Amino acid sequence: VGCDRSKNLVDICGAKHFQAFVCDALSVPIRSGSCDACISIAVIHHFSTAERRLATIRELARLLRPGGTALIYVWAMEQEYKNQKSKYLKEKNDSKKKDKEMNTDTAQRPFSDRGPDNSSQDSAWSDQLLNDLKDESCGAKPVADFRLPVHTNRTSFHSQDLLVPWHLKGGTKKKEESVETMSVPGGSKELQELSPVFHRYYHVFCEGELEAVCSSLDCVRVRKSYYDQGNWCVILEKL
Repeated sequence: VGCDRSKNLVDICGAKHFQAFVCDALSVPIRSGSCDACISIAVIHHFSTAERRLATIRELARLLRPGGTALIYVWAMEQEYKNQKSKYLKEKNDSKKKDKEMNTDTAQRPFSDRGPDNSSQDSAWSDQLLNDLKDESCGAKPVADFRLPVHTNRTSFHSQDLLVPWHLKGGTKKKEESVETMSVPGGSKELQELSPVFHRYYHVFCEGELEAVCSSLDCVRVRKSYYDQGNWCVILEKL
């Protein structure tokens, strides 16, 4: 049984005759202790505070029967580990090649969670969004610079908390809709209009961080932890 925040993704599962439903990882509508195993892949790194990340793992543990296991994957701060670059970094040249193809071919392409594209305009776009937010804040002056860095795709991470640009490729926009879009350098006007940009929050985990969070829960033990292609991973057992 699968679950996700995105109704569109759940609908895709349904069309393929898989069991899936919409829910929040902080509150899964499944009876406690009813699952032999749970899998959480590329989810927990989207929660913006340590308390929420811990609560998500606690909720995952609640679903497990005693002796049940859970597998968790989160994005790693260390994209180069033991002198080996992750697949994410290695695919930088392939990504550039695909971007070049996109500039000459505006056919619709699916978007992927594993490879968001990026452009030199992302920082300016993020600043504009933040300025809009400030304009709507009743003139209140922030006490500190709250901006998060915008990550450059296929490069090493320089901050644990950041925004990753998401270029929605192959989208459609009706003429009467007012959708702000990014300016794509070298791209056609048609491509620019079909590529709105969103920013997703990530907290990338340092070595040992995920195990430490999991070990703070009395109801589980870490059976195994390892590094896999730019991700930190743990296998938990319910006590």
